[in-house]
Amino acid sequence: MATAGASADPSRLGVIVNPTKVELTELRRTIAAAENEHGWAESLWLETSVDDPGQGVAGTAVEAGVTAVLVAGGDGTVRAVSEGLVDTGMPMVLMPAGTGNLLARNLGVSVNRMKDAVGTAFTGEDHAIDAGIAEITREGGQVEAHAFVVMIGIGLDAKMIAATNADLKKRVGWLAYVEAIARIFKDVNAVRLRYTLDGSSPRSTSAHTVLIGNCGALPGGVLILPEAKIDDGLLDVVAMRPRNLWGWIRVGTALVWENGVLHKSRVGRRILAADKRVRALRYFQGRDMTLGFDKPEEFEIDGEEIGLVTNVAVRVAPAALIVRIPKGQRDRLGPPASGRDS
Repeated sequence: MATAGASADPSRLGVIVNPTKVELTELRRTIAAAENEHGWAESLWLETSVDDPGQGVAGTAVEAGVTAVLVAGGDGTVRAVSEGLVDTGMPMVLMPAGTGNLLARNLGVSVNRMKDAVGTAFTGEDHAIDAGIAEITREGGQVEAHAFVVMIGIGLDAKMIAATNADLKKRVGWLAYVEAIARIFKDVNAVRLRYTLDGSSPRSTSAHTVLIGNCGALPGGVLILPEAKIDDGLLDVVAMRPRNLWGWIRVGTALVWENGVLHKSRVGRRILAADKRVRALRYFQGRDMTLGFDKPEEFEIDGEEIGLVTNVAVRVAPAALIVRIPKGQRDRLGPPASGRDS
């Protein structure tokens, strides 16, 4: 794909919209006002579709030489456009309009504030973040490569997404996931898998859920990957391995108390480091990981159901994506990760 460089003169915004998520009349009016205020040319408007959820139109925007791309849609649209913008140098601006809006929340970008998002497109500052690349093998042997910006999941997490009622999700948002997990919980068995991390010798284990992430926070402020940093050149991994009901209680305690409270202070992190008990959550960090499964398993990417896979090879693409964020926001993206393998 071409690299962004020869921008139009004057500057010009590319706008990629998921028409099922965004009210276009107000957005067009807001952007037109910003164009006039800042002396930019009329924006290039592109819409996603079932056949092109974002990758193709992202390429069109890059080829047109726009100055930046504003993405108006949910997590699926953001992921697809990101895939089209990886390694192009083209800045991406988020206008969240979905249920989770996970990348925006992890970047500290305002949600459901159209005027703020448009203002960032014209006046924000650019910051390089990592992307993840997942190469999956289907049951029939087909191989596909997908980029992700938040996290991928195998096991209970992916089965929950596959079982979520789409109509209920539209009505109640992320709470629809709670209904799905309550419905399938008793029938979900642990995933048996073989894995390597950064070229290590293969190891075998079992887990109810494996998450590999570029970001750490989920809806509701749940910090699932407490060491994850979006621009550290590393992927963070968590394996949930509860053996019984008490184990699931320990998982909940870890997410709420350890990740949500102790991890946020220096003293709390020392307490965690001194605790050598076998945990229901096990964390890793690395640059690449392979996973092979005893049988086809459900797979999700940035909250999107992908289907059954037999193998996954995932790697980090450091600083591969440029995001435009509000001025002054860069210093609030979080401290450097300290690393953990427990």
